[in-house]
Amino acid sequence: MARQFKIVVEKHSDGYVAYPLGLSGIVVREGDSYEEALADVKSAIRFHIETFGDQLLPDDAALVEAFIAEATISV
Repeated sequence: MARQFKIVVEKHSDGYVAYPLGLSGIVVREGDSYEEALADVKSAIRFHIETFGDQLLPDDAALVEAFIAEATISV
C-alpha cells in the first residue's frame, strides 16, 4: 500500500534536515543535499512503519495542509 506523507526539508549551513509531518514518533533525518535528506527520511519512514506498525500512521484526513510562518519575538 502506498501512502502520501508531507515532508519538511530544511536547509542549514552544514546540510539538510528532513522530517515528516503528522507521523507519531520522531523520524528526523539529514543529508549533505536535499535529495540525500529526502531519500534518508523516506527510508526512515519505511523502517518506522515496519518496526512499529501502521497504527502509528496518521489518518489521511488528519493533515490537509502545512504552513510556514515567521514571527519576531522580543526576548
